[in-house]
Amino acid sequence: MDRFVIQGPTPLEGEIAVGGAKNAVLPLMAAALLARGETIVENVPDLVDVRFFMTILEELGARCVLEKSQLTIDTTNQDGCSAPYDLVRKMRASIYVLGPLLAYHGEARVSLPGGCAWGPRPVNLHLDAMQALGAQLDLDEGYIVGKTQGRLIGTRFRFEPVSVGATANVLMAAVLAQGTTDLENCAVEPEITGLAEALVRSGAKIEGIGTTSIRIEGVREIAPLKHRVMADRIEAGTFMAGVAMTTGRVTMTRVDPAHLRSVISVLQDIGCEITEDHDLITVEMDRRPRSVEVVTRPYPGFPTDMQAQIMAVCTLAEGTSYMTDSIYQDRFTHVSELNRLGADIRLDGSKATIIGAGQLQGAPVMATDLRASAALVLAGAAAHGTTLVNRVYHIDRGYEKIEIRLAALGANIRREAY
Repeated sequence: MDRFVIQGPTPLEGEIAVGGAKNAVLPLMAAALLARGETIVENVPDLVDVRFFMTILEELGARCVLEKSQLTIDTTNQDGCSAPYDLVRKMRASIYVLGPLLAYHGEARVSLPGGCAWGPRPVNLHLDAMQALGAQLDLDEGYIVGKTQGRLIGTRFRFEPVSVGATANVLMAAVLAQGTTDLENCAVEPEITGLAEALVRSGAKIEGIGTTSIRIEGVREIAPLKHRVMADRIEAGTFMAGVAMTTGRVTMTRVDPAHLRSVISVLQDIGCEITEDHDLITVEMDRRPRSVEVVTRPYPGFPTDMQAQIMAVCTLAEGTSYMTDSIYQDRFTHVSELNRLGADIRLDGSKATIIGAGQLQGAPVMATDLRASAALVLAGAAAHGTTLVNRVYHIDRGYEKIEIRLAALGANIRREAY
């Protein structure tokens, strides 16, 4: 098992290219199951989650090669319909294969998914929507077992509450359904828009892309996908939060500022100077952060995936900050670990009160999920002394070689086995 050894505080300075978005890559990988031939996805980060999903696709009979940020998925001979527990338990996004398998093969056997060790994230919306499309579903010893009578049938379905994962899954399934599917209260995250645009280029008929109401006219078949993945807005936001917490000046390249409006707004409130130029964002911080009040919302609101990182920034702020997560109300496993570093964070249900401290002090901490890991790494870079972040396999799921990239910006960080 690996950990990060971080010596702080160190300001971040320099330039960094933002990688491809993990949350965009995974549904695109599942969408490869809707066609026969070679799907090619470019700008793919080499992450643990991507490698896990490649293994799932290979278990289903596809051939996958990731080389120099290009992922090739050959589904010419793909005929499997069973995604086993030993693979699916490692990642919640594995549920994405359910829709494509039902749509193309008319059957699926997919284990209930696992993933980060915080709170329940039920898959009931995925199941309800597949049943609305005509699939017959049963739960059998921890597996979702589905069959269809011929093709899926177009339907009308409303997501309540809005769900990124369910929107992507149902969108993929409806592409090959017979007739028209109308989806309401859809997620409008950029990753959903990118998926829909990729499907349209492959022959799908989708209207309302980028809105909460999507109409899909089912087609008999689509061509293999060819798509370049957008920049990871959460990775970009994480680096921006790092500058806010440690001071310094960093320019991020290959990023879309439009995807980060809510994050930019919060960081400006905190005190960052932020400038934009096409696909560049420069963040500069030369003072102690100001306190803020943040509530996570579905896109275009403030993302839940940035909650932990901004909370880490707030631990050093002047005054008291408030953070409410309205998406996942128990996503606070990082609170006790930040407090070990000298933070003063108090929880009341889904609301955290963060009383700003003059400084943090290095200590051993344990990463509990992907974004909590990122928050602890940033806190370690800002803390005085040595911070040991244990169980960093969580962060490898969503950040490619983060220790090397942060070190290039001046952070004193290294990976070691323990």
